[in-house]
Amino acid sequence: MADQGSEGLLSPWLRKQRFAAAEPYLHGQVLDFGCGSGALAAFVSSDRYLGVDMDEISLHQARLRFPEHRFISELPQADEQFDSIVSLAVIEHVSDSVRFLRTLAAHLNESEGACLIVTTPHPAIDWIHGLGANAGLFSKQANDEHEDLLDHAKLEMAGTQAGLKLISYRRFLFGANQIAVFEKDHK
Repeated sequence: MADQGSEGLLSPWLRKQRFAAAEPYLHGQVLDFGCGSGALAAFVSSDRYLGVDMDEISLHQARLRFPEHRFISELPQADEQFDSIVSLAVIEHVSDSVRFLRTLAAHLNESEGACLIVTTPHPAIDWIHGLGANAGLFSKQANDEHEDLLDHAKLEMAGTQAGLKLISYRRFLFGANQIAVFEKDHK
């Protein structure tokens, strides 16, 4: 499977918009889960970045583009902790969003400001995403692999069940996409 962020006429532009939404939250040690070809590495110094993706072709591209950065195919050991965990356009591809968030949160350190950032298409535009994928504007493969599109309430509920607190939420790209930022819930 190739990097889905580059498939489709508008996909590279959409990826840039997701990066722009997530960038203000990136600080300290950054885990980029679902890093694809590693494009987010351009925003984070190599000593603070770890990219994880299951697709070896994408990882090979990432290593070629950013040879100083670290890229692996599985999450590191649980004792490796991060200040920012980012997963852009991934959560809609998993069948269990609570388990997904809980797994990532296990790598979130306890420091103040540590956060987990996810972006996902809003379910209200699923039909547009389907049409755009069929017309070659977006990745057809990514659209076909959507498991569940979560809205604000579902994102917040999944986070709560994973032991996280939603600290920021907004829609962007004319409401077609959304960003949710979580921190560990210490109650």
